[in-house]
Amino acid sequence: MTDPLPGADPARNAPRTRAALVSAARKRFADDGFAATTVRAVAADAGVDAALVMRYFGSKRGLYEAATEVDLHLPDFTAVPRRRLGAVIVETFLNRWEGPEGEPLRVLLASAATEPTAAEQMRAIFAGQVRPAVTAAGADPDVHIEVIASTLIGMAMMRYVLRVPDVVALGPAEIVERFGPALQRQLVRR
Repeated sequence: MTDPLPGADPARNAPRTRAALVSAARKRFADDGFAATTVRAVAADAGVDAALVMRYFGSKRGLYEAATEVDLHLPDFTAVPRRRLGAVIVETFLNRWEGPEGEPLRVLLASAATEPTAAEQMRAIFAGQVRPAVTAAGADPDVHIEVIASTLIGMAMMRYVLRVPDVVALGPAEIVERFGPALQRQLVRR
């Protein structure tokens, strides 16, 4: 066993320390953005020595990547009746954005306009996770996933980043009611 670093709490264990750093980083990156967030500030928020960021993540960029790692855990949409596909996808994404696993999504969303890595991660999430799920669900083959992504990201941007009062005030059922038909028109064009 190695000696703890100066300033490190020996009662903490590596998994808890990593989790505390990732949690603190998500909050800092969401609030301050990548450029303004410092390793020292994240470490202070997590209650650990800044050297532990380097030990566990190698760099601020490594910490950012860990804080914004996203697996949407999308359900199998193949059992969804085609006439309800738009509403179910909106509902699913709303649940992802608002649930605890939505924190890295919100960080990425807030960072994507100014941070090329965040924008690339968002593109990769939609290409690698959303496109296959939507295609498997039987959406028309000429569906442009980019239009679907822009609808979902636009909804999230208005609700979670810009916090537009009229959008924030909508309940989940109202969001599905308003955004579901827009997606439905893109998914099923017949």
